[in-house]
Amino acid sequence: MSKKITVSNDLQVRKACEKLDAWVREVIEWHFSPLSGSPFWLQWAKNADWDPLNEIRGFNDLIKFGHFDGEWLRGGPVRQWLPKVYAEKPIYVFETGGTTGIPKSRIAVNDFRIDYELFSTTLPNDYFPKGADWLMLGPMAGPRRLRLAVEHLAQYRGGLCFCVDLDPRWVIKLIKKGWMDHLKAYQDHVIDQAISVLSAGHDIKCLFSTPKLIEALANRLEEEGSSIRQAGITGIFAGGTEFTPQWNRFAHEELLDGVCMMPTYGNTLMGLAGSSISGPENDYKITYYAPQPRAVLQVIDSDDTSRVVEYGETGRVMLTTLTKEFFVPRFLERDEGEREPPCKQYAWDGVSGVRPFSALKESTTVGVY
Repeated sequence: MSKKITVSNDLQVRKACEKLDAWVREVIEWHFSPLSGSPFWLQWAKNADWDPLNEIRGFNDLIKFGHFDGEWLRGGPVRQWLPKVYAEKPIYVFETGGTTGIPKSRIAVNDFRIDYELFSTTLPNDYFPKGADWLMLGPMAGPRRLRLAVEHLAQYRGGLCFCVDLDPRWVIKLIKKGWMDHLKAYQDHVIDQAISVLSAGHDIKCLFSTPKLIEALANRLEEEGSSIRQAGITGIFAGGTEFTPQWNRFAHEELLDGVCMMPTYGNTLMGLAGSSISGPENDYKITYYAPQPRAVLQVIDSDDTSRVVEYGETGRVMLTTLTKEFFVPRFLERDEGEREPPCKQYAWDGVSGVRPFSALKESTTVGVY
């Protein structure tokens, strides 16, 4: 049997757990109802020896699904994941970056908008002013959800979004071939475009980018006698591979000059996990919290995946996605980290120290952007 998620006596935590259980029941009824369900899950239920509609009463019951097989998302038909009620809606297809082989695909209608509207509420307006324009400097080809989502975030907050695209699949090829001169030239090409946009007289105060590109941008601006802050940026929404406390400290001490940076952890399957305060008061440790109840991150024992590790212990990250558009129970991510307790801002578990899962590291191309 699985170890149930630890629930403290804190009222907010208990309410969050109750809300999650209620949402799980609603999502299960949605995806497994013949009237609204997706072809994949309806067919899955026909082949199963148990009935999710009758047996799933809360989050902990999802263990009955076992683990979601990511191979199901490689290839088509992608419409098998589309709930019937969205059949007449405009549909987006998003893909993962392809760092572990053939990209996984998912459908979306409004999930990416909802995810980023929720994230918007966590941004401090002093640093991310309403009405300000944004620069999206990061990966687009393949995981284009990110570009569309950041663009929507800017528009939702009353601004415009200027976009400079990076193709992560080309970067992966350059890394695998060892063409580091080409990789540097491509990075320079991307940064050249960002500098052009920032120097063109637009009202850009907010930036989305990744650790490697933030550092490259800061270094280029320094070479030109400027800085990220002097370029007009006041807030950075940051995400990307291996966002370590060491790099976070380096960025605050050497690159940002008082610019607010909000680290995030996300992917095409989950959406976006925000972070708690990460600065000198906690040694720059970054703890991520999923947008529960729409997604849940757990840190589980890699040898016994039915067991959630204790707080502070290391384990593999497991994702459950729970939206009306997309249901993914208990997907084993390619990452590991430490389980963290709820905090003032988030009344559920978080994960810190996110890094490639050690057992898969050799087969995964990391540090792409």
